[in-house]
Amino acid sequence: MDSKDPNPPGQSRDQQRRANRKLLYALLMMTAGAFAFGWALVPLYSVLCKVAGIGNAQAQEGQAVVREAIDPNREVTIEFLADPASVGSFEFRPAVASMRVHPGKLYDTEFYAKNLTAAASVAQAVPSISPSAGAQYFHKTQCFCFSPQRFQAGEARNMPVRFIVDPQLPASVDKLTLAYTFYDTTQTAARPRAGS
Repeated sequence: MDSKDPNPPGQSRDQQRRANRKLLYALLMMTAGAFAFGWALVPLYSVLCKVAGIGNAQAQEGQAVVREAIDPNREVTIEFLADPASVGSFEFRPAVASMRVHPGKLYDTEFYAKNLTAAASVAQAVPSISPSAGAQYFHKTQCFCFSPQRFQAGEARNMPVRFIVDPQLPASVDKLTLAYTFYDTTQTAARPRAGS
């Protein structure tokens, strides 16, 4: 009976096991790094907003003053996107796919979220606006993304967003996309904070 060695020529079983173990450790490190990056996005976003003066840090702190100055001759399309980053933990979607708005006027919309787990959970939404050239002209005055959202097991609810598009939005921009990534931060929220 002719038995074939599954190892490449010149490689012993021990060498193959060491190579497999090394590959496994590298893949585990990459996976852990990806999860750590996902958890770090929420606090990093807050720091970036404060430093750069974007992302409605003032509104989040209750300091935003909004004055409507409606441009009745112009309309801009606002598209809404939702991405539940933690697959299987939450159902998450916008109430409407898009809206036509007049710059300078306050508008309200909602996003729907449902905890799909059998336990209480905490989630944090991280927004992004594109194109980046229009991001500084999109202002949220009320948003569920300003703070972590706590859900009971199986709880579902609509979460409001109030926004205004600055009339100074460049004429070349006729469409903005407001996208949220919804992270399950239950594990992070459960950890005791330093100094507590």
